[in-house]
Amino acid sequence: MGQIHQIVGASVIIYKDKQVLLQQRKDNKCWAYHGGHVEIGEIVEEAAKRELFEETGLTANSLELFGVFSGSKLHHIYPDGNEVYIIDVVFLCNDFSGAPVFQVDECLGLQWFEYDSLPENLSPPIIPALKKFIEDSDYQSPAGG
Repeated sequence: MGQIHQIVGASVIIYKDKQVLLQQRKDNKCWAYHGGHVEIGEIVEEAAKRELFEETGLTANSLELFGVFSGSKLHHIYPDGNEVYIIDVVFLCNDFSGAPVFQVDECLGLQWFEYDSLPENLSPPIIPALKKFIEDSDYQSPAGG
């Protein structure tokens, strides 16, 4: 107890038609994109695909590396008391298949949000990457599709 850990996360921001798919986490009731920690020896991209499928039922047909986010803004104390600094390897995906079905063990629900109407209660560790994604016009879908 009282230890601080540094973990590597693999995350996926799913987007289409100027909307992003977020999940409401069961542990802190906040909204977040999809991801989790990379297992020992696991390929980061495979971890991202695994976490996405486990949490949403969606299969990433292709992923694009968006960025690596770290530092004090990704310091987080979970409701169970675990304290971590997260190194989050974030991928983007707008090429996916399957029907969204949330994992009841970890999520309260899944919902598509317009870029300009994100929920107020975002999970703190995802804010830097999600804000950068929304602000980056390269990822804005063209009008009509």
